[in-house]
Amino acid sequence: MTSSETATAAGLRRLLQSRMVGRDREEEHRVSTPLELLFDLCFVVSVSEAAAALHESLAVGHIRHAILGYLSVFFAIWWAWVNFTWFASAYDTDDIPYRLLTFAQIAGVLVLASGVRAAFDGNFQVVTVGYIIMRIALTAQWLRAAAGDRDGRRTALRYAVAVTVIQIGWIVRLVLPASWGWPTFFTFAVLEMLVPYWAEHTTRSTPWHPEHIAERYGLFYIIVLGECILSAFNAIHASLSVDGILAKPMLVAGGGLVIMFGLWWSYFKLDAEHMLRSHPQLAFAWGYGHYVLFASIAALGAGIAVAAQSLGRSLTAGEFALSERGAALAVGIPVASALLLMARLRALAHDGNRVADAVGYSVAALTVLTGLAANAIGLTAAVVTTAALVVVKVTVGIVTTRDTQSDEEVLAKVWPD
Repeated sequence: MTSSETATAAGLRRLLQSRMVGRDREEEHRVSTPLELLFDLCFVVSVSEAAAALHESLAVGHIRHAILGYLSVFFAIWWAWVNFTWFASAYDTDDIPYRLLTFAQIAGVLVLASGVRAAFDGNFQVVTVGYIIMRIALTAQWLRAAAGDRDGRRTALRYAVAVTVIQIGWIVRLVLPASWGWPTFFTFAVLEMLVPYWAEHTTRSTPWHPEHIAERYGLFYIIVLGECILSAFNAIHASLSVDGILAKPMLVAGGGLVIMFGLWWSYFKLDAEHMLRSHPQLAFAWGYGHYVLFASIAALGAGIAVAAQSLGRSLTAGEFALSERGAALAVGIPVASALLLMARLRALAHDGNRVADAVGYSVAALTVLTGLAANAIGLTAAVVTTAALVVVKVTVGIVTTRDTQSDEEVLAKVWPD
């Protein structure tokens, strides 16, 4: 056998199955793989379904149902993404078994997405089936890691066992009385989030990559921002009529786009990679805090849709139950929540900036007050005012913050050379 044939055979063996050892945390230029981007693409459907269900429930005035349903469904979506993302950061071998097991997880994500509407009403049967598919594959990956990574074996086995046990609990939950539905959901959700904390406190934590994790979270942030863009587009489309342009829905769409852009700008000023590398003990607070942030941004998309719908000419009595105040708060509350979370994340990443923090917290409060005043000033004015407040927040951040990334670095992340 020639040297080239030997090299080819060795390469084929590596592709068919590599020993799953931990990735190098100091690897340079670690970026998302095409397979990870494909995996993320499948979550677009899930997030869109959750936001649409929230929009519809808010529009008919079912506030409590909307909030509980949305938070529970979005947790299921977000947690599925988190499980895959952190494992991939630590153990992605990109061999054939890894790709096939990831494909199985993709199938599970699509099953999950098909069950979002039913889960919004408390029926998690289809979502649970999606999780079973994903977790059979994920457990197989953890067992591969346990077999291949001697130093990380105990950690990998902890994950494999805990994921399996809790998934059995989710299955048992399906046959429990309906009155146990929400209490058991929140109990199991808390247990899910405790698993990584328990598993990582062994002889060696998983070797996730700070740069890679920061980028992965940034990419999912863009996915949820897509809901705002879609809602703004729908509002613009609805504002066009045979007689011309409906000014108020167009202003709401424009305000929504400005808010979206301001929140994008604010997030990518965070130097998450530096924080995760220098203070890895903050990874749990940073990673889990994104649940509220991601949920808030996707909910903002639903809020923009609610505001635009409330201003449409084609509405008839009974189709829309929210007052102008309610519709404005559907925009203002997610914006305030996102701003508060980003202020806390920025404090973790940059040790705080008193002026920027004060402005961020003030703008968050003012967006809620603006929503509360919508009955007096009008829904359109409330949304436009919220957009102006976000612009003020971004402007102050640019002027006062010196320890964050430059604007050129922000753009380079989104539009690399």
